[in-house]
Amino acid sequence: MKTLSITLVTGLILLLSSFVTQNNMDGVINALRSGNSSELSKYFDDNVDITLPDKSDSYSRAQAQLIVKDFFGNNGVRGFELRHKGDSPGGHYCSGTLQTSAGNFRTNVFMKSKNGKEVLKEIRFQAIE
Repeated sequence: MKTLSITLVTGLILLLSSFVTQNNMDGVINALRSGNSSELSKYFDDNVDITLPDKSDSYSRAQAQLIVKDFFGNNGVRGFELRHKGDSPGGHYCSGTLQTSAGNFRTNVFMKSKNGKEVLKEIRFQAIE
């Protein structure tokens, strides 16, 4: 009986922690859909790897927010269509299409666990020709 109780409690904890993780990814997806760089930056790690069609680098959280804000502003975000969401060792990822007035961009987001919290570590925007 004691073993069953421990197993159930452990299972419940794992189940609930997966919902917390998904909420962070869902928050990132919603920020992409609305083109809201300040909302997206809430999930940024201290340093974020950003790949854009014309440059790629690692930026501090504040720099990354400005880079993404500029990218969203210059391209006029219309929406984001999620293609795939899944788990990877040490975190989660999603891929989809960022729809903008300047064209569509294949978008990949990689999040990792850091101090018990999911943070956005890398985001890539590649023009779809």
